[in-house]
Amino acid sequence: MLTWIKLAVRNLFRNARRSLFTILAIALGFVAVNVLGGFMVYIFNNLQENYIYGEANGHLTIFKTGFLDKGKLDPTRYLLTADQLMTVEGVTARHPEVLVNTAQLGVSGLLSNGEVSTIFIGTGRVPSDVEKIRKYANATQKRIRQYDGQPLADDDVNGIGVSHGLAKALNLPLGATAVAMSPTVSGQINALDARLVQLIDSPVEVLDDKLTIVPLGFAQSLYDTHSVDRVTLLLDRDTDVEAFRTILAQELRRSGLDVDIRTWAELSPFYTKTKKMFDVIFVVSFVIVFMIVVMSVVNTFTMAVMERTREIGTLRALGVKRRRIVGLFSMESVVLGGFGSLLGIALTLLVVTSVSWLEPTWIPPQMARRVPLQIYLVPTYWVFSTLMLMLLSTVAAILPARKAARMPIPNALGYA
Repeated sequence: MLTWIKLAVRNLFRNARRSLFTILAIALGFVAVNVLGGFMVYIFNNLQENYIYGEANGHLTIFKTGFLDKGKLDPTRYLLTADQLMTVEGVTARHPEVLVNTAQLGVSGLLSNGEVSTIFIGTGRVPSDVEKIRKYANATQKRIRQYDGQPLADDDVNGIGVSHGLAKALNLPLGATAVAMSPTVSGQINALDARLVQLIDSPVEVLDDKLTIVPLGFAQSLYDTHSVDRVTLLLDRDTDVEAFRTILAQELRRSGLDVDIRTWAELSPFYTKTKKMFDVIFVVSFVIVFMIVVMSVVNTFTMAVMERTREIGTLRALGVKRRRIVGLFSMESVVLGGFGSLLGIALTLLVVTSVSWLEPTWIPPQMARRVPLQIYLVPTYWVFSTLMLMLLSTVAAILPARKAARMPIPNALGYA
């Protein structure tokens, strides 16, 4: 076997320039696929991190059954009462994998600066719980600040945050006061004074003139209720979210609660659609790149077989079987694919290192600020790409080699 490998390497470098260009084509195909794959994993990871930790939405969210279907039309019928909230807290407290348990209440109404009013929609949250969730984010996500001003505080119930567009529409600078008005759960009109302590980035442009974030106490006072519309759970990173959801649903059902538990992926359609889109892009790119590689290998070995037809005839005349001839060319293709993959790995590392050193930034979808652009190293993609390149190179080399090996010996010896 060692002899055949040496022969394969020597044969490859009979025409060093042609082999070098083929190796380069394989390497660039490797780089293209793995850089795109690394960028995709970076996109998916950061969308997930931003939704779960950056926006403090957690891994699981508990709703009263029916809230997601009918809660927008009649939200007061599908609120979790204070007693039900205590039951949820009691059940989740038995599970150490639950790192943070926090309640939320969606609010909407009118926000006025004393002269004009406009619609606002937002969420009431416990500020300290939001900060706890963000502390579990990765290093990149921790560096991203999605607001200007000061963070909300539990003891400053009237300090709220509004989107940049809403603040501009009402001419509200940081520190300004406004009045929030909304019907209570009993249908009466209520109004509360609010002080603008932060300007937040809206993840969706259409909400930039409407979005607010307020302390949970402010939202409950505005609606005159102690109820909430959801409970968010942050789990340990090693927890199987789907399995834990099943266990939690069973325990809450035994406790007498009729709830609907959704995962972060189910509540983030943007992530799901983006992932499907990039998966299609990756498959199409993969097919195009490897078709180019296959054509390069086919061209290289077709030329090599034509040049070495008389040599093949000589080997056949000396008693070498057809499968040995095909095996020799297959070995050459494996070596060619191996060299191309090794060069591709080196170039991919160079690209990743360069991006890490240059630290470019960009503004991704659903973000208003520039964030670091990264390309992740994905060993699984590397192994898959190497195996595919070597397999495709082998298949591409077998076709012309079989044709030459089946040629009658006299014809092969007299080939010119």
